[in-house]
Amino acid sequence: MSSASGDHPPHLFADVLTRVHGVCRALTAEGVLPEGLDLSRVVVEPPRDATHGDMATNAAMVLAKDAKAKPRDLADKIADKLRADPLVARVDIAGPGFINLTLKPAAWFGALRTVLLDGSAYGRSGIGAAKKVNVEYVSANPTGPMHVGHCRGAVFGDALASLLSFAGYDVTKEYYINDAGAQVDVLARSAFLRYREALGEAIGEIPEGLYPGEYLKPVGEVLAKEHGDKLLKMAEAEWLPTVRAKAIAMMMEMIKGDLAALNIRHDVFFSERSLIEGGEDRVGATIAGLRAKGDVYEGRLLPPKGAPVEDYEDREQTLFRATAFGDDVDRPLKKSDGSYTYFASDIAYHKTKFDRGFLNMVDVWGADHGGYIKRVQAAIKAVTANKAALDVKIVQLVKLLRNGEPVKMSKRSGDFVTLREVVDEVGSDAVRFMMLFRKNDAVLDFDLAKVIEQSKDNAVFYVQYGHARGHSIFKNAREALPSLPEDDEARVAFLRNTAVERLTDPLELALIRQLALYPRIVEAAALAHEPHRIAFYLYDLASEFHALWTKGRDLPHLRFIIQNDAEITAARLTLVQGVVSVLASGLAVLGVHAPVEMR
Repeated sequence: MSSASGDHPPHLFADVLTRVHGVCRALTAEGVLPEGLDLSRVVVEPPRDATHGDMATNAAMVLAKDAKAKPRDLADKIADKLRADPLVARVDIAGPGFINLTLKPAAWFGALRTVLLDGSAYGRSGIGAAKKVNVEYVSANPTGPMHVGHCRGAVFGDALASLLSFAGYDVTKEYYINDAGAQVDVLARSAFLRYREALGEAIGEIPEGLYPGEYLKPVGEVLAKEHGDKLLKMAEAEWLPTVRAKAIAMMMEMIKGDLAALNIRHDVFFSERSLIEGGEDRVGATIAGLRAKGDVYEGRLLPPKGAPVEDYEDREQTLFRATAFGDDVDRPLKKSDGSYTYFASDIAYHKTKFDRGFLNMVDVWGADHGGYIKRVQAAIKAVTANKAALDVKIVQLVKLLRNGEPVKMSKRSGDFVTLREVVDEVGSDAVRFMMLFRKNDAVLDFDLAKVIEQSKDNAVFYVQYGHARGHSIFKNAREALPSLPEDDEARVAFLRNTAVERLTDPLELALIRQLALYPRIVEAAALAHEPHRIAFYLYDLASEFHALWTKGRDLPHLRFIIQNDAEITAARLTLVQGVVSVLASGLAVLGVHAPVEMR
C-alpha cells in the first residue's frame, strides 16, 4: 500500500498496516516468527461487523502455518504488541484468529487532517507502480452511430482506465476498429445506395441485409460531391474499396463525436485491416510463429458434444492448439476459402499489444462475447510465453426505459436508440454515473425519467447534491466565520489547523471513518477492475453527509454553523471540506462533474 506523496502522512489503513507489519518484524527478531516471511498476504480492512471495531487484520491467520503455530496462539502474541501502539485503544481476537482493532479518536482526527493535507492527491495510490496497462473498450463495428448498448461498455472502460491511472498505473486507452470483416462491405454497399440517392436516383425501400438508417445519407452526399457519377460506371470490385474507406472514415468520426459527448477520448485507434495490409501480413506471421513452436497444426476437429461449436467444420484445417493453454477445444485459424478467421486476427492484434510493451491487458466486451474469453486468453498465453495476462470484463445489457416502459427505437438509426439521443436527453453525468451504479456483469435498467429526478432514489443527483450542499454550507458560514476564505485552495489551507477534536458526535465520527476508507476503496477497486465500487462508495458517503445535515436541522447544537462558537464551526467546516474533496475526487475518477450548485 502506498502513502501520499511528499511529507504527508500515509492514509490511515496504510498506516495501520505498516504498524502490523512492524509487529510481525519484531516477532521475527524475537524468534517467534521465521525469517523471510511474505507479509504481502497480510491485510488491514474494515471488519464485516462494525460492532467488532474499526479495523481487522488477518495476520495471524495467514502467517500461522509458516510460524508452525495455531492461529489463535499467534494472534495472542500479535495482539499483545498492538495493544502497546499509541494509535490503538483496544484489541480483540475473534473466531479462529482474526484480530479486531479499535482506534483512539486521535487516529480519526489525524485521518481527517490527512484528507485536507493531501487535497486532490488524497486517495491516489502507487500500487500501479507505473506498470503499463492497455484498456481496450468500445471497439464497436464502424457501421453506424453508437447505440445505448455500446454506451455502458464505453463508460465502464473509460472509468476503469481513469481509476487505474489514479491508482498509479500507466494506462493506454485503445479502440480496435473492426474494419476488415464482411460487415464493412455491407456498410459500403449501403453507402453506395445513398450515393445513388444523392445523385437523384429514387432508391425506394432499403433492401433486406443493408443498413437502413438515415445516418448514411451524408456519406452518399460526400461521395457524390467527390466523385460525381464516376463510381456508377465501375464494377463493384472497383468502387467497393473507395466507398468502404470513405464510409468507415465518416463512421469513425461520428463514433468519436458520440464518445466525446460522454467525455470519452481514446489514445489509440487500431485498425484490424492494418494487420493484413501495407505490405505486411501480421496475422500470417503470428500463425507462422505459433506453428514453429508447435502450437499450430493441420488437423480435424472432433464433432462437438452437446452444445454446437459455432466454428466447427468437418475438414482438414489450420488449428491453434488452444487446449494446451486452458481452452476446451482447439480453434480454427483459417476459413474454407483460405481467409483468416476473426480469431486469427484477434491473436495477431493482441500480440501487437504485447509487442508494444503491455503485459497487462483489459478488454471490455459485450454480453454476447462470454464464450470467446477462454480462447483469447489461451492465445495470449501462447504468443507471449505466459508473460502477459488478459482480464476480460463482460458488460451486460442495458434495458432503456421511460417511467418503467421500454423506449421505442430511433428513426435516425433505423433499428436502435442512439447513445447521442440518450446523452442529449439526460446529460453525460447521469449516463456515466448510472451506468456505473451497478456491477458490470449485471443487467442494468436505465430509466430516462428516474435519472433526472431530484431525489434520494436518483444516485447521481444525491451524490452531486452532496458536493453542492457542502459549497452552500461554506457560503452560509462566512457570517459566523468572516475569516473563511472564498477561494478553494485558501479555504482548505485555512481549515487544516482547526480543532477537529471537537467533533465528537457519533455521526461526525462515522463520516470521518467513511473519508478514511476512500484510499482503500480506490486500491481495492483498481485491483479488482471494478469502478462501480467508487460509485457505491460515493453514494454511501453522500448519504452519511446528508444524514448529519438532517440531524442538525432537528438538533440545533449539531448544525455545521454555530453562530457563537467559531471553533466548533471551523471544525465542522473541516469535516465538510473533507466530504467535498472526496466527493469531487471520486466523481472525477468516474468522469462525472462535481457542481458547486444545483439548478
